[in-house]
Amino acid sequence: MSTVKQTKEKMEAALEHLKNDLNSIRTGQANPGMLDGITVEVYGSQMRLRDIATINSPEARQLLITPFDAGTAGAIGKSIERANLGFMPIVDGNAVRIKIPPMDESLRKEMAKLCHKKQEEAKVAIRNHRRDANDLVRKQKAAGELPEDQMKKQEKEIQELTDKYCKLADEIAAKKEKEISTI
Repeated sequence: MSTVKQTKEKMEAALEHLKNDLNSIRTGQANPGMLDGITVEVYGSQMRLRDIATINSPEARQLLITPFDAGTAGAIGKSIERANLGFMPIVDGNAVRIKIPPMDESLRKEMAKLCHKKQEEAKVAIRNHRRDANDLVRKQKAAGELPEDQMKKQEKEIQELTDKYCKLADEIAAKKEKEISTI
């Protein structure tokens, strides 16, 4: 596989990672992705919440967690409390309900700052992939496997990919910051 294709795949993976990170950042609305990082101790081991229950958003500011095994509802509630997300889960028979409180201005700023940090991390990862690809292309040229004009062409393509994926990271983060600032 060519260096440019490998670099493109790595940059796409960095963007996917950014999207997943941003899904877990709280906005003013209920989003099942907010609970992605939560693990629950059930059946003697730690399991991801989404593997043992369905998570729905029946209302704009409410999450409904329905465990596959009704006996695990209490453990799910305790795990959500321990996660320190600022939610108070209510164990309601066979389900767990979470009312999402409205965000105040300081929390909005904090979430926007976290969003910006994740965006910068993604852009650094993209630039690191560019550096690694350029190093590989230069090594191939030094070893005589690649002529000078091919090296320059690949470096140009790699730079274009870097610009494209950095711009996409900016757009994804800007969209999330807009969601955060919407009251």
